[in-house]
Amino acid sequence: MKIFFAAHDLRHCILLVAAAALALSPLMTNAQGDQEIQDSAQRFWTESWRGWHFYEAPESDLPAAPTKPKAAASPTAPLKAPELVEFERLQKSLEDLRNIAIMRPTEANVRRYMELEAQVVSRASVFADVAQRVAWATPELDPTVQGRPVNAKALEVFEQTQQVDRSHAVVELARDHVLFFFYRSDCPYCHAFAPTLAAFQTRYGIEVVAISMDGGPMPGFAHARADNGIATTLKVSQVPAVFLAQPFTGKIAPIGFGVLSEAQLLERIAIVAGPPGEATLPSTVQQIGLR
Repeated sequence: MKIFFAAHDLRHCILLVAAAALALSPLMTNAQGDQEIQDSAQRFWTESWRGWHFYEAPESDLPAAPTKPKAAASPTAPLKAPELVEFERLQKSLEDLRNIAIMRPTEANVRRYMELEAQVVSRASVFADVAQRVAWATPELDPTVQGRPVNAKALEVFEQTQQVDRSHAVVELARDHVLFFFYRSDCPYCHAFAPTLAAFQTRYGIEVVAISMDGGPMPGFAHARADNGIATTLKVSQVPAVFLAQPFTGKIAPIGFGVLSEAQLLERIAIVAGPPGEATLPSTVQQIGLR
């Protein structure tokens, strides 16, 4: 009987504790809420710097985004030579002073520009002197030694040498080349040019084929041929006209129009027949029956 009551009392005590816990939980919740309200009010008065309406985002649980690695620093530009820096500064100063003098041409502005310009001219003169001495000591850098000379005596020797070389070249060309001479019987320039061509033919042995565009004769060329359309093909619009032709290959190249001297003929034929002047017009040799 005692044991029954003891068990009954224990069960009753458990029920009482559970009931008390259930009864106290709303009070505890209310007490916590009151404490939070008091804390919020306290923050409202002590943290006025936040303003009347503020919101703080909760901390995110997501991992932070990886930061991009910083780009490597670009290599520093190579330093300019001090001479270049000085030259650019001088050039800029000269340009600025010139522009100022143009826009406001006072005596002081013009004087400043002219003084700096005189300095630049002086430096350029020193450079020219040094360059000339270097050329004198270095033949491959001397323009008066390379190519066509400027000295009168040297130029005379150069012209004589050139003429000999060109004469040999034209004599060699005479073996398989001819000259086409287009003319009109009423052209005074053609009559003046014909004796030069006849003498050139005799001196260098190259045949001159005279072609009459109007069918008339030409003194010195008794076997002149009448134009059969080749003048139109070669677009001969002015006479006298001379072309260099190679019947074997059919190449034709213009030498010149108008009255030419023997020296000009010699020079032009040698140049046109050389490697740089091998570009020629389409041939019509077979159509005129040269061979």
